[in-house]
Amino acid sequence: MKNEITLQTRRQFLRSTVLGSALTWTVPAFLADTFAALHSEAADSAKQIITGKDASILVVLQMAGGNDGINTVVPYTNDYYRNARPKLGLTAQQVLSLNGEIGFHNALTGFKNLYDAGHLTVVQGVGYPNPNRSHFRSSEIWQTASDADKVEKYGWLGRYFDNACTGCDPTVGVDIGGQMPQSFYAQTPTGISLANPQNYRFMSPGRFRPGQVDLLEESYEKMNEMPDAADAAPDVNSGGSIGALAAGMPQPGGSVLHFIERTALDAQMSSDQIRAIVARVKNQVSYPSTKLAGDLKLVAQLIAGGLPTRVYYVSQGGYDTHVNQAGTQQRLLKELGDAVNAFVGDLKAQGNLQRVLVMTFSEFGRRVTENASGGTDHGAAAPMFVIGDKVKAGLLGRYPSLAPQDLFEGDIKYTVDFRSVYAGVLESWLKTRSAPILGRQFEALPLV
Repeated sequence: MKNEITLQTRRQFLRSTVLGSALTWTVPAFLADTFAALHSEAADSAKQIITGKDASILVVLQMAGGNDGINTVVPYTNDYYRNARPKLGLTAQQVLSLNGEIGFHNALTGFKNLYDAGHLTVVQGVGYPNPNRSHFRSSEIWQTASDADKVEKYGWLGRYFDNACTGCDPTVGVDIGGQMPQSFYAQTPTGISLANPQNYRFMSPGRFRPGQVDLLEESYEKMNEMPDAADAAPDVNSGGSIGALAAGMPQPGGSVLHFIERTALDAQMSSDQIRAIVARVKNQVSYPSTKLAGDLKLVAQLIAGGLPTRVYYVSQGGYDTHVNQAGTQQRLLKELGDAVNAFVGDLKAQGNLQRVLVMTFSEFGRRVTENASGGTDHGAAAPMFVIGDKVKAGLLGRYPSLAPQDLFEGDIKYTVDFRSVYAGVLESWLKTRSAPILGRQFEALPLV
């Protein structure tokens, strides 16, 4: 077997007679019958552009459920804050001060380490006009970069794939989870979603006796001559009450070739690549024993192993803290800070930190005033965090006013449109025009 991972182009893969015979076992006869006629089309569309093996990589981290940004980046000297939160409010002794007026929740020691090292930017007061307090609708707005009164069919990253990644490998986008995020939805379906590398493989639907080899997978492995994975999967402890919110995947469009690419290329090529990388690539640092840390640990392995991915997506759930928020948020923020801090340390040890940007988001923040159940209710604006070796570290934007007369229905008003953050990521990091992806030109935030 080869020692290196062999990447098959569309032309090489679709022209293989092994694939032609294998497809007859797994797809309708009419589709298999059209396979030979599609060879020329496959050859014409087989073009490769810059990939995550040799360019910048974006890691999107969703804090699902609506994180309380006010108790994450805390205005601990603010009188309005103390009055609105007599029980939940944090004191100067309970925060990690950033400038004498605001500070991180004391669970975010990992973020404070990154901030002090010049690797973390806090984008303050991020939101959008006419905010929606529904988990599902607000998450949809963030995932598709739509206006609050419009519904978009495709995700903002899906539109990036469509506009800038034609001809890329199927793994140009990788979600570490059980369901494709809505932000990946594209006109030409792109990207893969996996929770366990050992279970991410192409198996034909037949029944097999114990120990019998699946001939379909065997034929694929012989074609690529790749080793199988042996390492254990990352920790899969459950997240929280609200996970990665997603809707149904749009139906793929285009020719039958697109369907073949989606089912065959994704299932076979990426399966073998990912399992081979996990088998041979070891992390350079120790990670906490949490689900988020396990997901980021896997991302670090795939980056080190040379998977040609431009965008990775991970999610941490549980931020819907209506009741007894203090303990829950303490735990979640500690998991977040410690996991990201370990991930950055791993990338630095690999020599890959300068190529990776991490961006967090949550579908909304929480109300300024605490509720009667020791929690907070759905709100609007909240901070985002951008992490990397090349970020303009520090505080970006201004902290929204907490004065009652400056609030909108009990919520702080946004000072930065989240699509300006996306525009900054697209233009300065992914090096592509943002207007065709976001629908119009937003001011690109200077992140790097």
